[in-house]
Amino acid sequence: MSWYKRRNFMTLAGAALAGCTFTPAYAPGGPAEALQGAIRVDDPNDKNGFDLVERLEERLGRPEQHRYALGYRISTESIGVGVTPENATTRYHLRGRIAWVLRDLDGATLAEGEVASFTSWSATGPTVAGLAAEEDAAYRLMRILADQIVTRLVAISGQLP
Repeated sequence: MSWYKRRNFMTLAGAALAGCTFTPAYAPGGPAEALQGAIRVDDPNDKNGFDLVERLEERLGRPEQHRYALGYRISTESIGVGVTPENATTRYHLRGRIAWVLRDLDGATLAEGEVASFTSWSATGPTVAGLAAEEDAAYRLMRILADQIVTRLVAISGQLP
């Protein structure tokens, strides 16, 4: 493609984007801008909860003057998926689900949902390595699930009071 044709293409693409009503979610005046520092997540009561809250606060900011409260319930299940002929498990699959609910300061439910995902780890090394891999898998899973919750919150942010 010659430079002339590329310039025409870029001009047309820019004009097409300028004509649409796309606004970045976190842009000044964007719908998700109001979520930053406005959601207080329930206190964690275990390692998974701590990792979840940490990631949610990374993405949404620590609450300064919160307008919303986010409650959650975590459930995980570890399943052995790789088995040797000697009946030793060599790989585990960790499934996680989080039921979440967003409330206003009066306790009225504004939104709720459930997110789910999975991750895996290998248990072929020494016991210490297997335990470290298991802990890392749980950490990754909580980050994945927290990102899914944030995505849902951003999607509905334009409808929140």
